[in-house]
Amino acid sequence: MAQPKNYITSEDLKSHNKPGDLWISIQGKVYDVSDWAKDHPGGALPLLSLAGQDVTDSFVAYHPGTAWQYLDKFFNGFYLRDYTVSEVSKDYRRLVSEFSKMGLFEKKGHGVLMTFCFMAVLFVASVWGVLWSDSVWVHLICGGLMGFLWIQSGWLGHDSGHYQIMPTRKLNRLVQILTGNCLAGISIAWWKWNHNAHHISCNSLDFDPDLQHMPFFVVSSKFFNSITSCFYDRKLNFDGFARFLVSYQHLTFYPVMCFARINLFAQSFILLLSKRTVPYRVHEMMGLVVFWIWYPLLVLCLPNWGEKVMFIIASFSVTGIQHVQFCLNHFSSNIYLGPPSGNDWCEKQTSGTLNIECPSWMDWFHGGLQFQIEHHLFPRLPRCQLRKVAPFARELCKKHNLPYNIAPFWEANVLTLRTLRSAALQARDLTNPVPKNLVWEAVNTHG
Repeated sequence: MAQPKNYITSEDLKSHNKPGDLWISIQGKVYDVSDWAKDHPGGALPLLSLAGQDVTDSFVAYHPGTAWQYLDKFFNGFYLRDYTVSEVSKDYRRLVSEFSKMGLFEKKGHGVLMTFCFMAVLFVASVWGVLWSDSVWVHLICGGLMGFLWIQSGWLGHDSGHYQIMPTRKLNRLVQILTGNCLAGISIAWWKWNHNAHHISCNSLDFDPDLQHMPFFVVSSKFFNSITSCFYDRKLNFDGFARFLVSYQHLTFYPVMCFARINLFAQSFILLLSKRTVPYRVHEMMGLVVFWIWYPLLVLCLPNWGEKVMFIIASFSVTGIQHVQFCLNHFSSNIYLGPPSGNDWCEKQTSGTLNIECPSWMDWFHGGLQFQIEHHLFPRLPRCQLRKVAPFARELCKKHNLPYNIAPFWEANVLTLRTLRSAALQARDLTNPVPKNLVWEAVNTHG
């Protein structure tokens, strides 16, 4: 005779959302993942952000079918009494299942091999030009080529963090260290930590780190209240200095993006030198050391300090294109305050995202980010499949009245600048008092 099931309500589930007491529901079954959080491949943050909720859609989005077999060891014996499935979730899960049956999650094409070859050509050309040419113009071009190389390494790092781009996990990990840490100076561990939080809490002002760029940029006047970042676990103070910078952010956006890479260097070291649990910390540090040996040595091979500085600025500025691309997909989209919700997964992912319209021959330039809606809905899909599934995603949005925002590249830039300008003008409103500093007072003194 079957044992009677033990039920709890959604309200009961909500109370289990703190470190050491993390419960989640998947298809109505309740799991205790308190101890698993420290070993979760995606880090503890996604579990902390979504704990106390039904997370079926996000689980389906991020885990292959083989992951379901491991759930039972976390089952705590409870079922969700008021578990329901919305129509949009039914259709979304059906699409994931169909894509899986079609083998789209495993068909990675030849894009990775082509990118590796392209990167090798860029690296050899850049190094050869520095070592064997005396031309200032050649050295300038070589700096730009290095920037393009970092962009392509960024796309590979992004892909390898979402799905396995190599035949085995060990090779995938090796590629991550080589392309991210060794070649670009960016810790793959930091990127995963940051990017997982972004995907789970897309466009949440206090949970999504990709919107937390105080004091340089804000996308909403809500930042003026000095909100607390749940990612960085600190208050984002909107003081006089921040107000001064934000007031001109639509003018400083592109110049700052040219050197945004410096922040990524710093964040990589901050994480690896912190007390946080970092998988493969030694490998990560060794990879960064490799970068900080070969890149400075290459720069030092240039004949004078003027060309050295020119080379660095060129490589950083070209890579700034990628940093702009990251911003275009989300800065002008809908934002919200508070933690992510498992019950409106599709709604949050589509409303907080903007696609970039481009012809297929320009896909290499955008690295998959042009299909940002598809990528957020189906993050495990290889980049080469995103254009194929775009009509299905568009139809899903149309059927359930979800936003499917798309704009050409230049229009996306305009939308982003318009968002920044709007917040900048609000920041200049002196009737909204904040602590002032001497810089602010000097610039805004009248008479």
